Amino acid sequence: MVTLASADNALKTLYLGVVADQLNTSVNPLFNKIQQTTSDVWGKEIRKLAPFGINGGIGAGTEDGALPASASNNYAQFVLTLKNLYGTIEISDKAIRASADNSGAFVNLLEAEMEGLLKASRFNFGRMLFGDGSGVIAKAVSNTGNVITVDNVRNLIEGMVVDVLSSASDSPIVSCRRITEVDRANNKITLSGAALSASAVSEGDKITVQGSYGNELTGLKAIFGDSETLYGLNRSQNKWLTPYKKTAAAVTDVVIQRAIDELDEVAGSTADFIVCSGGVKRAYQDYLITNRTNIDVMNLQGGYKAISYNGIPLVSDRFAPKGTMYILNTSDFKLHQLCDWRWLEGDDGRVIKQVANRPTYTATLVKYADLICDRPIGQAMISGIAEV
Repeated sequence: MVTLASADNALKTLYLGVVADQLNTSVNPLFNKIQQTTSDVWGKEIRKLAPFGINGGIGAGTEDGALPASASNNYAQFVLTLKNLYGTIEISDKAIRASADNSGAFVNLLEAEMEGLLKASRFNFGRMLFGDGSGVIAKAVSNTGNVITVDNVRNLIEGMVVDVLSSASDSPIVSCRRITEVDRANNKITLSGAALSASAVSEGDKITVQGSYGNELTGLKAIFGDSETLYGLNRSQNKWLTPYKKTAAAVTDVVIQRAIDELDEVAGSTADFIVCSGGVKRAYQDYLITNRTNIDVMNLQGGYKAISYNGIPLVSDRFAPKGTMYILNTSDFKLHQLCDWRWLEGDDGRVIKQVANRPTYTATLVKYADLICDRPIGQAMISGIAEV
């Protein structure tokens, strides 16, 4: 007979390892290349010493002259607060009781919930890799009732629960509204709940996942963005925090190679991964078809496939900004975490808990982590590319 105790035990012993492995290896090809580590985590913060430049204790001299003066490595300290990443499943008491005498039915119910959690987590963690940590996934243009026109629907999907925040004060206009429809052709979303008043939403208002404003992973947009600070350091006082950024109307082998050469010559960085939007990948494929006889394809870990640029995998990602290509040295990226995925447990050790005043039970996965690039100057971004 299925009970809450047996379901609780199944989540701990059967599902946790499988789900954690899926979340760590099957988000997207870029996430697969990033090492996960518990190093440099101190309490609630990541404090990491990042070397820059070279050791200065080198010189040439005369046979009996003074030796070079010592000049040790240069270090700067990166500081980030660990982000709190959550994923919650919910099962009604009615569903549990209905399948109490049928373990197969309950397993199917539990597996359906876990698969839904995995799908949502892959979507959101993949999206965060390209964000700046602010949690802003779109900006509003206007609204007609509950239909909001946004600048881009790339980061939005049906079922997502979102907040809309004022661009002026960051105060909530609406909270915890579910997206019921996404009109991708016209960049519009429809929200659940009571109808919004006319012009309730203004141009520039921020749309975020529920409660996530300022609480997401520090992704690529933070590295390549225009913010004055990165990892607690001032960019203008630390030029090595500024990556390579160029614009190009068309993506060619020469454009890519120029960026790779710049990373090597300036930072001693070896590019090993290229990621871009789907339209940029198609533009590069079109260039290859016009100028070559074949397109080389390579297999990546996790079952992914990529175009090969001189042995460097080139992949597209749904969350990469339009007209943009990133050329990265992924060995410089680390996901620093307090621990791997765990279930939130109560004082009694249980992970399944009743929702207050509701006939439903929830279980929540949690991970405390954030992403750091040790060497921002060793990364490149090409933007303004005409898509196909």
